[in-house]
Amino acid sequence: QVTLVESGGGMVQAGGSLRLSCAASGTTGRLNAIGWYRQGPGKQREWVATITSSGSTTYANSVKDRFTISGDNGLNMVWLQMNSLKVEDTGVYQCTADLLGSDRWGPWGQGTQVTVSS
Repeated sequence: QVTLVESGGGMVQAGGSLRLSCAASGTTGRLNAIGWYRQGPGKQREWVATITSSGSTTYANSVKDRFTISGDNGLNMVWLQMNSLKVEDTGVYQCTADLLGSDRWGPWGQGTQVTVSS
């Protein structure tokens, strides 16, 4: 079993930066990838970025060139560096795991709140 815990959220003004962390524990040898998702107020949850165990990264168009996802070997720690934040980046950010042998994302962390003010 894998457990994920996010940290690093907070309040920041538009144009500022935050760095989120996702710490994985448990059977981390099964980690194939870590993804970040977010859900803004009144919005559906949306995918933000993914990093695979081989180091490949992908981003949603809305955050490309502003956010950077990185991780250590084995993806026990994954970070999401968020620069040039916009009000529309506000939401609860969750990390999730793609486990070997699974066909869907999960488990999920509890989430961390990011609030960007104008």
